[in-house]
Amino acid sequence: MVGRRAAVLSGYGEPARIRDIQTDTLRDREILVRMAGVGICHTDLTAAAGRIPFPLPAVLGHEGSGVVESIGPGVDSLRPGDHVVLSFASCRNCRNCNGGHPAYCAGFAALNYSGYRPDGTTTLRSGAEDVHGGWFGQSSFATHAVVGESGAVKVADDLPLALLGPLGCGIQTGAGALMRVLRPQPGSSVVVFGAGAVGLGSVLAAAVVGCATVIVVDPLPARRALALTLGATAALDSADPGLGRELRRLTDGGADHSVDTVSSEEVLNLAVAALRSPGSCATVGLRGRRNPVLLDQSSLLMGRSVTGVIEGDVDPRAFIPELIDLWRAGRFPFEEMITTFPFEEIETALAAAASGAVVKPVLTF
Repeated sequence: MVGRRAAVLSGYGEPARIRDIQTDTLRDREILVRMAGVGICHTDLTAAAGRIPFPLPAVLGHEGSGVVESIGPGVDSLRPGDHVVLSFASCRNCRNCNGGHPAYCAGFAALNYSGYRPDGTTTLRSGAEDVHGGWFGQSSFATHAVVGESGAVKVADDLPLALLGPLGCGIQTGAGALMRVLRPQPGSSVVVFGAGAVGLGSVLAAAVVGCATVIVVDPLPARRALALTLGATAALDSADPGLGRELRRLTDGGADHSVDTVSSEEVLNLAVAALRSPGSCATVGLRGRRNPVLLDQSSLLMGRSVTGVIEGDVDPRAFIPELIDLWRAGRFPFEEMITTFPFEEIETALAAAASGAVVKPVLTF
């Protein structure tokens, strides 16, 4: 057992307290990563509020990046000193994993939400107390994280490592939903509801694939302004009573695609109503274990469709390097949405994420 520090959540709705922890001896195909940075995702806020079941005490955080410090038995793709971006855990053996859809791994819940290893042990302790880890395969609100080899993506040493973590979840989700699921043709139109990191990931991706009309809908002026710098052709206030009419005008009667990152009943219905016929909507927001909505079935007729998307439906090992290549080429400036905070200021960063004052807070170590 080796001493480390982590932000430990002991009660839903309570502040996470930085405490000394110990990381367990590495098991088969596990690695120990010394964190360089970790993004704060809205899903972390949802879990901290108790809307996603995760046993306590726990360490959250799932947009980590860092350096491999040691490796466990059976690890053959990574070595100590490698720089890695962390993403979700997957078994790499089930039908969906083998079919190129690890985000829909048959063991996804157990590997990412249970807080335990498959044998019932935890990766973390604080004194005599078990601390639950493995949140989205990471629990990276910590100086060190025990991670499965399958969730670590090796990257080049010359990259700004501390900023790369959001590529493993939020930005990957938005970009993947656009590039891998909706797959718009050059010259097409897309409306993105929500200009957080996920929505802006879709905006960046829409610019990459050559969408001619990219409209963002968000209540915050600063986020709308940022969206325009990242490739949006228009940014509209979600509170505008004429929003629907304006969307139809800007898209010549309806968009080819829409991305719903909010996933409330009101926004999902608007995301479908904004489509032409045929048109497709990807809904990606995780609001809790259950999120029942009423959707007008008649709006789906004439070829409109809605699909749910987890983690962009991508294989991070292939997709994260693709996003990095686009960044190197100056075509995917995701760093423009990042604001950094020292790890010790995690509560300030969490509050900034919750209020929308910061698009993507990243804790640095």
